[in-house]
Amino acid sequence: MEKDVTIIGAGLTGLSAGVALKRRGVSFAVLEKSDRVGGQVRTYHEDGFAFESGPNTGSGMSEELMNLYDLLSDQCQIEYATKEAESRWIWKNGKFHNLPSGLWGGITTPLFTLSDKFRILGEPWRPKGTDPDESVGSLASRRLGKSFVDYAVDPFLSGIYAGDADALVTRHALPKLYELEQNYGSFIRGSIALAKKAKEKPKTSGSSAIFSTKNGMEELPKAMANFIGKENLFLSTDDISIVPDSETGYWVVKGTQNGQPVEIKSKEVITTIGSYALPSVLPFVDADDMAKISNLRYSPVVQVAVGVKDSRPLKFNAFGGLFSSKDNEDFLGILFPSACFVNRSPENGTLFSFFMGGMKKIGITELPDSEIENKVLKGFHQKLKFPATKEPDLIRIFRHKYAIPQYEKSSEDRFRTVEKLEKQYKGLHIAGNLRDGIGMGQRILQGTLLGKEVLK
Repeated sequence: MEKDVTIIGAGLTGLSAGVALKRRGVSFAVLEKSDRVGGQVRTYHEDGFAFESGPNTGSGMSEELMNLYDLLSDQCQIEYATKEAESRWIWKNGKFHNLPSGLWGGITTPLFTLSDKFRILGEPWRPKGTDPDESVGSLASRRLGKSFVDYAVDPFLSGIYAGDADALVTRHALPKLYELEQNYGSFIRGSIALAKKAKEKPKTSGSSAIFSTKNGMEELPKAMANFIGKENLFLSTDDISIVPDSETGYWVVKGTQNGQPVEIKSKEVITTIGSYALPSVLPFVDADDMAKISNLRYSPVVQVAVGVKDSRPLKFNAFGGLFSSKDNEDFLGILFPSACFVNRSPENGTLFSFFMGGMKKIGITELPDSEIENKVLKGFHQKLKFPATKEPDLIRIFRHKYAIPQYEKSSEDRFRTVEKLEKQYKGLHIAGNLRDGIGMGQRILQGTLLGKEVLK
């Protein structure tokens, strides 16, 4: 079989590339190890609840993302989070507190120490950092103070990366934060300048908008797969390997689908799978080069969907609650999807997503389901303040060994090695969340741009 392009992986990146190629009239094939599309994006509907086993929300709006939803509007529609999602809670001293979003809130909140509140007033005049590999924790501590790291930055990174603030490199993990200091010399001055620029632009949903898909996030990859067409999707395809054919200049992709051999020759190939899976898929790559790509660490996460059909009189009008690793709690965070999106729970009920593990508590992810459930029930009563007589109506446990890639100090070598290999081997594109960001919006943007540019 011959195709112009072969894509490895039917997650959001691979599907986005496939949609773009289909629109261009380019012949292509998408090979996927699983028997379904969407990667970690999966929605379950049970007993009046609609819950995710993977990402609950997306962020990072772009023209490419909006165009994708417009293209697929007859099959799925974007859903923006409610105003309640603007509120984030942080756990401290036995209760949740609102995470401040402005200067006055930062000064009055009980989350930060008095000395750090005074420090924030001097933030605009502190010198810029000079270390390009400075960690998020170091940068925030230097500019704002340790308590800001403990009760703002640390829980924030737990919610996004399930990572370690002292290991994540700012310019890779949070490039916008890094650019604030580099371009404006200050977080505060930069935020004010960007706010002024935003007012001058036509009002849109905004690059920071939180979104999902109506009836559940999985509706998006399903619609993308329908657009691509079954004839271009090869699901349940294992033992995939790619090798260049020096005589013809083509790439030869081999695999096994339901026990039957598959072989595709194509002009270009796009890998969108995790870095840990690349050594066997790209066996021709030099071992030293591959090591610089595949050594990317991923945080393991246990996600637990918890549903309550009647949560009255308690109210959870927020995006969710996050925890500082300083307090040694069992949870990274507890999100409130039913407060952000409609039809996620029965009318008087609430849907929660408990997150556990991450880079600082890997051991929790190895506990049996019974112990995970016991910890969740304890948090249900102690953190969410449900009475001892109240039990959840739904508990479902999901485990992700390779949940979120960590953009640490090794990232620069990885990015350079990918660039080197793509120049060395014509028609090879190494994509996926090992570069260009981890968010859903970033995955769709990367895949769409690749689908537009290959073969040009």
